[in-house]
Amino acid sequence: MEFEFEGRTEKEAIDRAADELGLEKDDFDVEILESQKSGLFKKGLVRIKVHVRDFGKTPKPDNPVRRVRDDSERDDSYRGNYIGKAVIGELAPQSDFEEKMCSFTSGLIERMGYPGKVSILFREKNKLGIKMESEYSSILIGKKGKNLDALQMLLNIYAGRLGKDDTRIILDTENYRIRREESLVRLAYNVAEKVRESRGSILLEPMNPFDRWLIHTTLNDINDVETKSEGDGLYKQVRVFYRGLR
Repeated sequence: MEFEFEGRTEKEAIDRAADELGLEKDDFDVEILESQKSGLFKKGLVRIKVHVRDFGKTPKPDNPVRRVRDDSERDDSYRGNYIGKAVIGELAPQSDFEEKMCSFTSGLIERMGYPGKVSILFREKNKLGIKMESEYSSILIGKKGKNLDALQMLLNIYAGRLGKDDTRIILDTENYRIRREESLVRLAYNVAEKVRESRGSILLEPMNPFDRWLIHTTLNDINDVETKSEGDGLYKQVRVFYRGLR
């Protein structure tokens, strides 16, 4: 389920979401839709979309929550850091769930014709990282990581069928997630400089929710630049525009 909330800051919007939904902050993921900085004659505004990922918990029925849509397709390729703490010396599965997830991943890529070794990348509360090592890594990643995101979505669906709806699966290979994050941060700063020079705006390529979140948060502290998501569907675009110093 998805809901939208607003606040003067990102923290205020998230706190409002937790209070009105009656959930802990760890029970939902956050996507920043719009971030407007405060000025002399303008109050700051942050608009967020909250994705409730533990379907066993429901919002308080008496609270005035604005519902966006009930999405039957779970997308777990976003929010929070992609990569958690790496597991050192414990790469083998240590539970029946981990064993099934690794086996499913291995079988999936083998049936695709791109076999490889699968192991545990990291373990955290409600989050499990899975690593693929394959000579076909570039194909498994795909253009802009879309193949990797699609595989990751399948793994999260399978985890849900195993009764682990509250566990988010992060799939990676060749450290693509970290390299992608670094690349997006550089892109955000470069685009911000171009927008400052032109005093105009630049519309970025379609991105998944996490990548858009990274652009928003990277530029959130630059006073004369603002960001806004545009479009429909999962892969929206971020517009970076000049607002001037106020």
